[in-house]
Amino acid sequence: MSNYLIATASTCDIDASWLACHDVPFVSYSFSIDGQEYQDDCTSATRNFVYKEMRAGKMVHTSAISVFGYYNFFSKLLMRGKDIIYVDMSRAISSSVSNCEKALEQIRSEYPERRIYFMDSYCITAGLNLFVRELVRRHEAGTSYGDLIAWGEAHKLEYIHRFMVEDLTWLRKGGRLSNASALLGTILAIKPELYVDCEGKLIAFEQAHGRRRAIKRMLEEASKDLAPYTADEPVLIETADDPEDGEKLIPVVKEMYPQLAKADFEILAVGPTICAHVGPDFLAFAYHGTKRIL
Repeated sequence: MSNYLIATASTCDIDASWLACHDVPFVSYSFSIDGQEYQDDCTSATRNFVYKEMRAGKMVHTSAISVFGYYNFFSKLLMRGKDIIYVDMSRAISSSVSNCEKALEQIRSEYPERRIYFMDSYCITAGLNLFVRELVRRHEAGTSYGDLIAWGEAHKLEYIHRFMVEDLTWLRKGGRLSNASALLGTILAIKPELYVDCEGKLIAFEQAHGRRRAIKRMLEEASKDLAPYTADEPVLIETADDPEDGEKLIPVVKEMYPQLAKADFEILAVGPTICAHVGPDFLAFAYHGTKRIL
């Protein structure tokens, strides 16, 4: 039996049933709608609820996990008698990470004999999903605590995220775009291309006019970092509330990149924390590639 466990956060957007099956505990980010607070429990019911509310025009507000929330989470895990590798989304995107580190500082002072390693994944949503699942696969195959940490730190920047958003309204409401830019972008049907860079930052690096052009450009950019082993691991197409839109993208990707013809494509639903900032009709393409290149 392994002497350690892997833990993560709800922003990995892995379904709760898979996490439970593989014994991967997760700490939940919270969000609120109309003043009512909810927990992201990594279930389709919660995701569908959020999509419906956003389609109705309601704003979803997200919150950082408190130091106390992290402290309780880690304390309960330590009661299981195992060491911990905790993997969260990029500190450049989430202010929660500083709270996590404060909680860990306190936990380590109380349990100096225990090993708790925090791994900033430099990933988010679909990329974090793939990264965590690969860590779990290696863990279940018998990789040691130290070797798994070394592999994760050496390879985490190989997980590629390419995003596009349909409606700039959500970026504006979340404070990531000015009112004037959002209005102009909507009029011109501008669709920003988003990418997670080598510092774990979410950046808008290009804009396309119209959804078709944006999707085409997003897929073309993948030629920079696809790897010979990309087809050996899952390739994720991520959507909000339109999985059929994601399904349509799979044959397009296979035609553009014949080396992925036999790859295992999966449709992933984005969770509440990220959906709150990108909105419905969000579309992403994530995979294990070479390295992050803009």
